[in-house]
Amino acid sequence: MTADRAAFLSPPGPRILAHRGLSTHAPENTLLAFLQAIAHGATHLETDVHASRDGVAVISHDPVLPDGGAAVNELTMAQLGRVDLGEGQNYCSLAEALAAFPEERFNIDVKSADAVSPTARAIRATSASRRVLLTSFSESRRRRVLREVPGAATSASAQGVALMLAAVSLRQYWALPRILRGIDAVQVPVNAGRLRIVTPRVVGHMHTIGVEVHVWTVNDPLLMCRLLELGVDGLVTDRCDLAAQVVARL
Repeated sequence: MTADRAAFLSPPGPRILAHRGLSTHAPENTLLAFLQAIAHGATHLETDVHASRDGVAVISHDPVLPDGGAAVNELTMAQLGRVDLGEGQNYCSLAEALAAFPEERFNIDVKSADAVSPTARAIRATSASRRVLLTSFSESRRRRVLREVPGAATSASAQGVALMLAAVSLRQYWALPRILRGIDAVQVPVNAGRLRIVTPRVVGHMHTIGVEVHVWTVNDPLLMCRLLELGVDGLVTDRCDLAAQVVARL
């Protein structure tokens, strides 16, 4: 494991990953939402990145503005910075967020192909490779951004998770180290339709090969307790305040 990956994964969990910050009193994916999350017990900030028209990594989950009008990649960063998201918040760049919270760890989902290089530039500009985990539902995007930020922590893409689940289902456990080579975590929902993903067998085999299990998006304290008792390493949650209370009672 590289030094950057080890830094992101220390200290030991359980990890509370604030899903787009804490948006009970702030617009999601804003500096205020991240500040609220930190104040209420988040150990990690989970966020998403698109690219602006002028090639800046922009923190945004959706590809379009909240009013459903322009796309994020149709506006410059300066224009996005003037969009009122509520509570005095505007779109911010990834570099701004990394600089505003220089001690915090960020779990970054690269949402679009044009955001790959801007994301890498923002991380390099803020010397943040030791405190980011880079991921994407797209395996090609995940690999591309890691090539530009070598050594950073990463979680499996949708393809990697599917291959992992197939190997576990078929009891082909010998294949797991190869399938998840270079992967630090699988970040999965409890279920996918009627398929139960987070099971004792999955958690156990992930831990055997040194891969963490982070579960999304968990907002019910009772479910949080059950998952932590099962041994999951992280909770991706809209309610990091409730998760912090649950972890404190462990």
